[in-house]
Amino acid sequence: MADHFQLRLVDSHMLAPSVRHLAFERVDGQPLAFQPGQFLQVHFHYDDGTATKRSYSVATVGDGSSPVQRIEIAVSYVDGGAATKLLGGLENGGIIDASGPYGRFCLQEADTHPRYLLLATGTGVTPYRAMLPQIEKLLARGGREVVLLYGARNEGELLYGEEFEAFAQSHPGFTFHGCLSRAPRAVPRASDRSGHVQAVLAELAPSAERDIAYLCGNPNMVDAAFAALKEFGLPVPQIRREKYISSR
Repeated sequence: MADHFQLRLVDSHMLAPSVRHLAFERVDGQPLAFQPGQFLQVHFHYDDGTATKRSYSVATVGDGSSPVQRIEIAVSYVDGGAATKLLGGLENGGIIDASGPYGRFCLQEADTHPRYLLLATGTGVTPYRAMLPQIEKLLARGGREVVLLYGARNEGELLYGEEFEAFAQSHPGFTFHGCLSRAPRAVPRASDRSGHVQAVLAELAPSAERDIAYLCGNPNMVDAAFAALKEFGLPVPQIRREKYISSR
């Protein structure tokens, strides 16, 4: 059964014009045990008193082997959204109600495929940030490769992009492609790609023998990439999905 607790905001900054990174600690001082890829639910009430909740993947960089004190999430702003009103205006020291962790969008020890294809758009990239220590261990074993295709409209919306770039530079088995659909970078990089994630996917020539895929983000991307991967011959069990819907 999921744990219920309160979180206190200890730090925050804007990742993009409409996305805020928030760092919390539990009010009770306890650490959070979670597996990278899992999410929390934030509980609150509409103005009329109706109870509601929103889900946010834990963005904290952790290896899943020990609990963490710092609990990080990324929140997209939605005009007129109730969650935006709560989390967009939250100041340091502010307290929210939460529960979790939930979900099974996690790297599996039993996976033996030599290449992992990680696809994301928007805040759907946060689970992969949390997975970086696990990916590092995976690559250290040898015989594995990880490719992250991250879709955004422009370079300002590549959340945590510099972190993924730095990780790619220090880990030869990890490749990061920023897939920019609206405008290229002011100073393009060799790893950049033009167009949507699902279109760039063909460049990697996915195969059932080689690949296991993770899809996280906008439902349209997830559905299109899922269909494309099936056309490349990947069976459904080798395609894991998590859809992110901007909730009001």
